[in-house]
Amino acid sequence: MDTVERESMEFDVVIVGAGPAGLATAIRLHQLASAAEQELEICVLEKASEVGAHTLSGAVIETKALDELLPNWQEMGAPISVEAQDDQFLWLTEEYSYRLPTPPQMHNEGNYIVRLGHVVSWLGEQAEALGINIFPGFAASEVLYHPDGSVKGVATGDMGIGKDGAKTDNYTPGMELHAKQTIFAEGCRGSLTKELMERFDLRKDAQVQTYGIGIKEVWEVKSSVHKAGTIVHTVGWPLKTDTYGGSFLYHLDDNKIAVGFVIGLDYSNPYLSPFNEFQRFKTHPTIRKYFEGGKRISYGARAISEGGLQSVPALSFHGGVLVGDGAGFLNVPKIKGTHTAMKSGMCAAEAVFDMLQENSTAETSEGLIATSYQQKIEDSWIWPELSKVRNIRPAFTKGLWAGIAYSALDTYVLRGKAPWTFSHHADNEQLKPAVDSTPIDYPKPDGELTFDRLSSVFLSDTAHEENQPAHLTLIDSAVPISHNLALYDAPEQRYCPAGVYEIITTNEETGEKALQINAQNCVHCKTCDIKDPTQNIKWVVPEGGGGPNYNGM
Repeated sequence: MDTVERESMEFDVVIVGAGPAGLATAIRLHQLASAAEQELEICVLEKASEVGAHTLSGAVIETKALDELLPNWQEMGAPISVEAQDDQFLWLTEEYSYRLPTPPQMHNEGNYIVRLGHVVSWLGEQAEALGINIFPGFAASEVLYHPDGSVKGVATGDMGIGKDGAKTDNYTPGMELHAKQTIFAEGCRGSLTKELMERFDLRKDAQVQTYGIGIKEVWEVKSSVHKAGTIVHTVGWPLKTDTYGGSFLYHLDDNKIAVGFVIGLDYSNPYLSPFNEFQRFKTHPTIRKYFEGGKRISYGARAISEGGLQSVPALSFHGGVLVGDGAGFLNVPKIKGTHTAMKSGMCAAEAVFDMLQENSTAETSEGLIATSYQQKIEDSWIWPELSKVRNIRPAFTKGLWAGIAYSALDTYVLRGKAPWTFSHHADNEQLKPAVDSTPIDYPKPDGELTFDRLSSVFLSDTAHEENQPAHLTLIDSAVPISHNLALYDAPEQRYCPAGVYEIITTNEETGEKALQINAQNCVHCKTCDIKDPTQNIKWVVPEGGGGPNYNGM
């Protein structure tokens, strides 16, 4: 393809990602500039078709960061109104449930159940009202660098490139966005963040990140089983005790319940299907009563960063910073990350603003680094909050009962001040060979309570331009058959919650097989990029506007 000269735009700050962290960064930057009677040109890029359309979370949120950012958010009309009322924590066996004491970290007094996509959309409206430039439908596909190696900005992807790599009649070249600082708020396992981690060796002093896959549905249920504000979490069945995970049921308003299942991606059985474990979970006698006679109205999935404090990388580099779930600020035992993501963005805004003030007379932005950002994070309430629970998630690598026992010790006796820090291991290295594993017989979906993946993807309103290069690529096309199929019976067919990967027979006579990638089904959860045993699958952004179009997930 011929090289095309792209147009460029200049900003003080470019933010990649209009999620909670990115929008909090933008709003805080504007507040600081206004207080100093200055103007900052701020641009926010969002790959989804609309702000909030790719947002997915449980979600019960603490408003701690929002209280600091926009103290009058209630008067401003934020879609946050369902107060948490009743916490239930259940241990499930195949037939029964037992109520356990709710761990202190999971107490939700003062918190709210929300549809986070609606909250993010509202935050976007607040940012735009301040004059911040937000460009939804534009995917940042490339990091741009100065000659000295520092980050110069990003470029959006070209539009109108066909599957064959040639320009179509709809071709439009991408745009370069240059900035004095570029803030990466891509969320979990962002493709540009992944590149920056490697280029600047940001994990040099951090442990490997570990992840979970969260799968969620929203149901409209009978009023007789609905009580706004009710919160239910479960552990146990259908998972084996060697697999980390559990469920949530959050009663929203208007007879709606958000239900989801999270499974740690360090599971070892290649036959495990997170999607099918979730569907099976809904058949439990204690759970199914909520959904019988109801209607499923939404579906989605996303990966989450579970590593906690010890997996937080270096946050600043020449030309930019990392914020939010891309850096890994989720509080796993609390099952919350929106408040920490937003606070990280606010700390980043303060550090970047200070740096811009100190270098206001500089002729070039090359080499600038927001050195105070890390210290601001450590001085904020994020650091002690994550430090206190840093050992709880890795304790579960020894199994459910060991994890629960250690969590109790850490919480009630050590009070989060243990003189040690447990380590994580890479999720993609944990699968056992198929010959050493037990296949799992999942029941067929009934179409009323349980469903298949394709009908689920339909509810996510996922859409991609059909004639474009696949955004899911293989480094070595032979590996899926020679390695994954041969050793693990092709686990990508099961760990993907959207039916993207299929093993097909390409020659009936010889039995030759190949991996078929149905990229049009992708809900951008990033599980394949994380769990593939040899890291052979590479996820990059598709054309802007592609992917799910969630309505308040």
